[in-house]
Amino acid sequence: MSKETLIIGSRGSRLALWQAEWVQDQLRGKGIGSEIKKIKTTGDKILDVPLAKVGGKGLFVKEIEEALMKGEIDLAVHSMKDVPSRLPDPLHLAAIPRREDPRDAVIGRKGARLADLPAGAAVGTSSLRRQAQLWAFRPDLRIVPLRGNLDSRLRKLDEGAFEAIILAAAGLHRLGWGERVTEYLAPEVSLPAIGQGALAVECRRDDAEVNTMIAFLNDPETACTVTAERALLTRLEGGCQVPIAGHAIKAGDQVTLNGLVASLDGKTILRERRSAKTSEAAALGIQVAEALLAKGADQILKSLYEGK
Repeated sequence: MSKETLIIGSRGSRLALWQAEWVQDQLRGKGIGSEIKKIKTTGDKILDVPLAKVGGKGLFVKEIEEALMKGEIDLAVHSMKDVPSRLPDPLHLAAIPRREDPRDAVIGRKGARLADLPAGAAVGTSSLRRQAQLWAFRPDLRIVPLRGNLDSRLRKLDEGAFEAIILAAAGLHRLGWGERVTEYLAPEVSLPAIGQGALAVECRRDDAEVNTMIAFLNDPETACTVTAERALLTRLEGGCQVPIAGHAIKAGDQVTLNGLVASLDGKTILRERRSAKTSEAAALGIQVAEALLAKGADQILKSLYEGK
């Protein structure tokens, strides 16, 4: 019996629901009905502790994946950067839609750019990746942990808790807040998180019907670049809350991947850039990871994990 209405699993935040509703709109355009089921994840429940101290992988996807494996939902929509490099065996990424802007964005309380902030200025971010790169660029800044949804983060900025905050440009664009951005950070200053700006549509491998129904959502270019980035992450055995960054760009039949591993204080920044044929995207990610490990990334990551 064919499915008449697909059940989409999503977190309940404003951004997560925008993403799920976007997928719902695409399905509707193909004549496919769907409903959204909101699921609260561990990351949503623990809001008073920096993500890096909560520990573990999949803080924003685990409960959704469990619902998927139990058959309570037919597919899940995630921010790709929240998806661990290894998925439960019954699940896979069935589609990776076209990517939004992958860059990090600065929102200054008084419209200031990062280079113009006064010494000691408080900058809010929830990301160790951003923290390390910000300190490499401006070691005089005071980095303050920032948790909560986009609405609450912007409110804290407006109330004067920070001189600036760093957020993913994609989320701001999706929610119509692009005009708040005072500066987009170049990859040389802040290389994006693995998969940043991309969505992940996850479902059960053995659900042939749903896999077929949602295949049209996949964007080959985005899938290629994200494959390279996630292979890098897998080889480094990293989660979304470690100072690992990676961004790939496709041009013709070539894909180029920039990878980075940093110490938390930003004093050591290891970079590697390599290119390969698009058909070898996954192998490229592994090659970049191996090169970073040879430069000393293994010691940085080992000290980080042992310190937790």
